[in-house]
Amino acid sequence: MSSGKAWVFGENVDTDQLAPGAFMKSSLEELSRHCLESLRPEFASQVGPGDFVVAGKNFGMGSSREQAAQALVHLKVAAVIAPSFAGIFQRNAFNLGLLVLECPQAHQLHEGDTLAVDARKGEIFNQKTGERLRCAAVPEFLMEMLENGGLVPHLELKLRERKR
Repeated sequence: MSSGKAWVFGENVDTDQLAPGAFMKSSLEELSRHCLESLRPEFASQVGPGDFVVAGKNFGMGSSREQAAQALVHLKVAAVIAPSFAGIFQRNAFNLGLLVLECPQAHQLHEGDTLAVDARKGEIFNQKTGERLRCAAVPEFLMEMLENGGLVPHLELKLRERKR
């Protein structure tokens, strides 16, 4: 179970806001410094390791750029919590080791709430209010992939295990 602070955003956060086009040819470190700056200029410099991005529906809409999820991973965001995700973003997130949780009640979470998340159980505990929210439990095979750092590290591990 991970615990961190909630950073709340609205609906339809798109990949251009997560990974601004002007910085796409920059290093991941530089690109990450601009993550979500059009919505919250202080986000990238103040988000802490283990914090959560909480948003409205359709998070990650727009282009298929995987750098949108990579920037959040680089900033050490523990998970993104939203009622729904753009399909390509959701797949990229898991592939790159970023937990995304579908939570229909995400709107009940507020800026600065301290959250504890159990992705296997599909539960979000708001430590500030004592409220428990249900979300879609993440299947075990995806949890294993996340714990291994994403798809490529997961596959490399599986290949090494096969060769033994």
